[in-house]
Amino acid sequence: MEKKRCEWAEVSDLDRDYHDNEWGVPVYNERELFEYLILEGAQAGLSWSTILKKREGYRFLFDNFDIELISQYDQEKIETLMLDARIVRNRLKINSVITNAQAFMTIQQEFGGFSEYLWGYVNKQSIKNHWKTMAEVPATTELSDKLSKDLKKRGFKFVGPTICYAFLQATGVVNDHLVNCPCYVKNNI
Repeated sequence: MEKKRCEWAEVSDLDRDYHDNEWGVPVYNERELFEYLILEGAQAGLSWSTILKKREGYRFLFDNFDIELISQYDQEKIETLMLDARIVRNRLKINSVITNAQAFMTIQQEFGGFSEYLWGYVNKQSIKNHWKTMAEVPATTELSDKLSKDLKKRGFKFVGPTICYAFLQATGVVNDHLVNCPCYVKNNI
């Protein structure tokens, strides 16, 4: 069987690089987990390619996803962010970054880290799926439904089941590379 990367990654060099080097690789770092959660929420209604193009803008404007700094943003900061085209200028999405930083810190305190909380859902072991086509890959699962419900209960915004499943895929909690993708084996080690 010919090895071919997942179809969605063939849009641009940026998508290919993200697919080949990040997507599906297990993430345990708190800042990185927060970044992925925010970027997945920002994607709602948009393409992932759009978010990847704005990623550096997000990193710069949101203080490299420093949770403590973000949790203290005020209305003046929100208004400044609303004027900057380097990010998605949606007031609800911008406000959610602040709300999510505060909720993220609460989970860190309760569980000793967001990573502990997240990876606890899968007993600290990635779920390795065996999809042959993109049509087989679900948009949501029982796990993403459960995570979404709990995050919402804890005050998070832009964490519906589809966003949560994309977050689980991005952070390697779930390996959804197709079986004929070179990254499928790489991320199954």
